[in-house]
Amino acid sequence: MKQDVELRGQGGPCLRTGQVAEQAGVNVQTLRYYERRGLIAEPGRSPGGHRSYPPETVALLTVIKAAQRLGFTLEEVAELLDTGRRGHPTPDLRARAQAKIVEVDAKIADLTTIRQALAQVVSAGCDSLTHCTCPDCPLPFADLAEGRPPRES
Repeated sequence: MKQDVELRGQGGPCLRTGQVAEQAGVNVQTLRYYERRGLIAEPGRSPGGHRSYPPETVALLTVIKAAQRLGFTLEEVAELLDTGRRGHPTPDLRARAQAKIVEVDAKIADLTTIRQALAQVVSAGCDSLTHCTCPDCPLPFADLAEGRPPRES
């Protein structure tokens, strides 16, 4: 009867791939992708050949997902993690967060403009991108489709 020896990490027994993915709320493909990208360390292997992750991996994955929800790209997360792994504080985290706020504000402005345009389409009663029959169509597509310059708003 073959038995895998229990491996232990700093925080307790090591976890298999499915356990880590489930506890961190990610799928197995995400876990492996992060491993390939160097966001998480390549795990050891059990004597049976199974990946064996230290329990700290779950916390790290949680941090990565939280940073993504805040709008940081995986590349930005990798840079911040790398700085932290070298034992240095990340003084640029505050500056990066402020830059991310500027990005978010720009996206909000863009989305507000899109929402206003869509509200105009709904209010005008537009019924087609190319052959709209509403009298004050806010969409330029109907005129463009007919080869006419768009109406001025």
